[in-house]
Amino acid sequence: MSLASPPAAAASRSPEQKAAGLAVARILLEIQAVNFRPEEPYILTSGRASPVYIDCRKVIAFPRARRKIVELARDCIEREIGCESITHVAGGETAGIPYAAWISDALMLPMLYVRKKPKGFGRMAQIEGHLTEGGKVLLVEDLATDGGSKLVFADAIRAAGAECAHTFVPFFYGIIPGAEEALLERGVKLHYLACWWDVLDVAEQQKLFTLDALGEVRAFFSDPIGWSKAHGGKEE
Repeated sequence: MSLASPPAAAASRSPEQKAAGLAVARILLEIQAVNFRPEEPYILTSGRASPVYIDCRKVIAFPRARRKIVELARDCIEREIGCESITHVAGGETAGIPYAAWISDALMLPMLYVRKKPKGFGRMAQIEGHLTEGGKVLLVEDLATDGGSKLVFADAIRAAGAECAHTFVPFFYGIIPGAEEALLERGVKLHYLACWWDVLDVAEQQKLFTLDALGEVRAFFSDPIGWSKAHGGKEE
């Protein structure tokens, strides 16, 4: 029995998308990139309290795990975007850079990376690599929460004269209302492999955490803002 009900967007994924999500969730749990700690919540950079934490950067240390994730990423991108619909793959500074390198190699496309802001000297570059005007850029990061950082990078790509209509992440939180819609309003479609609902499914199936811990995580997923406020997170 599932411990929580995912939102419509996650629940409506195709069988291929759901299978990929569960596969990535198993990998992330196996390499201990996911932690459940409701008794001592994490305080995220946003200031919110969370009983769960994920570190997708840990994948760089596991070659077989990352190879599988990149295979699934390539399949997702080719299925949902197309084989010839993008001309460049750009990684967002800093955690998106290794994923962009792996994915650009898998797709045989030029790689770029985008700084959060211009470096402040020399060419004052915000985009590194060779970006041609009119290029169609896939923005890659390690994960997405509310999508805000994606817009910063997409705006930089567009300011350089290229298109950025798609962004890809291996992991999407999938619990913050309106995150995908906010990106779409700015012309960016989010593509991802796994979300917290996949992790919850696998954690429950494999009995990796206590029922109490899973119950607290379910409560957080159902109301992340309210749970944060009740557990020491900053007020909105």
